[in-house]
Amino acid sequence: MLSVAQYREAFLDYLNKKVVTKEPVNLYEPITYILNLGGKRLRPVLVLMSAEIFDAPYTKALDAALAIEVFHNFSLVHDDIMDDAPLRRGKSTVHEKWDLNTGILSGDAMLINAYQLFENYEGPVFKELARLFTRTAIQVCEGQQYDVDFESRDDVTIDDYLKMIEYKTAVLVGASLQMGAIIAETTPQCKTAVYEYGRLLGIAFQLQDDYLDAFGDPETFGKQPGGDIIENKKTFLYLKALENAGSAEASQLEHLYSIDPTENSGKIEAVKSIFESSGAASLARQEIEKYTQLAFDVLDKIDLPAPKKELLRKFGSSLMERQV
Repeated sequence: MLSVAQYREAFLDYLNKKVVTKEPVNLYEPITYILNLGGKRLRPVLVLMSAEIFDAPYTKALDAALAIEVFHNFSLVHDDIMDDAPLRRGKSTVHEKWDLNTGILSGDAMLINAYQLFENYEGPVFKELARLFTRTAIQVCEGQQYDVDFESRDDVTIDDYLKMIEYKTAVLVGASLQMGAIIAETTPQCKTAVYEYGRLLGIAFQLQDDYLDAFGDPETFGKQPGGDIIENKKTFLYLKALENAGSAEASQLEHLYSIDPTENSGKIEAVKSIFESSGAASLARQEIEKYTQLAFDVLDKIDLPAPKKELLRKFGSSLMERQV
């Protein structure tokens, strides 16, 4: 088994060999740009790690890992267009650096390229990977639609929100781990369990991401500070604040979420203050810990040697301690 850093390095070497700018340059240059912006490489590392945990060489999983990373970045390119986001990982988003049409077309090409990478697997492994990827990809699209719908809905519940982040984020984490298990041709029970571990960890990861969007250090987080607040996203923080705040504070929060931030330069700080005073910030941290522990409970039951479980446990713990 390699360390997380070694898996990441091996993946980046493979990415740099496989992803190159070719003609037409205006289609492929944005793809190499977004794929080289950095990021945690969480999902491809999980594919490689899972393959080796279930006794296959990680090199067999490199194409699946690259497919997951290309698909993930495709979704980011299109999400950034939908959110009109100016920054991604501290740099200009694709549609800002080029233009809207380029962002749409290059994103489309990335989705097709992701599917293309599965052609390097054969027989039952190819079929199982393709089936999982197709199901996951449509769930991610459904999650994104829920996210968009929530912006104009006044009846969003915590359960609605948790379903949205499960589809938009967590299923791809679960799929990453299951892909490694599929390539290793392990038992159906292990494939199912490692997916569930990833799904629960993915929910905790997205809750943490939403928390850091409001309270993280913009120097390390790499996104526009308070982006969710600017976009009036009904995150766990917002929903819990509404639920727990007094009537005056709740009314103020609803008013703040109805205005353009350019009309009120203090909007972000005012919203964050309500998140803290209502207890929502503290409750969000508790929810992150809850889903992380649920993931570890699943991990404990997987039929694996203790050192391999510990590698997954350390990886999960490191995600929850991150500031980026």
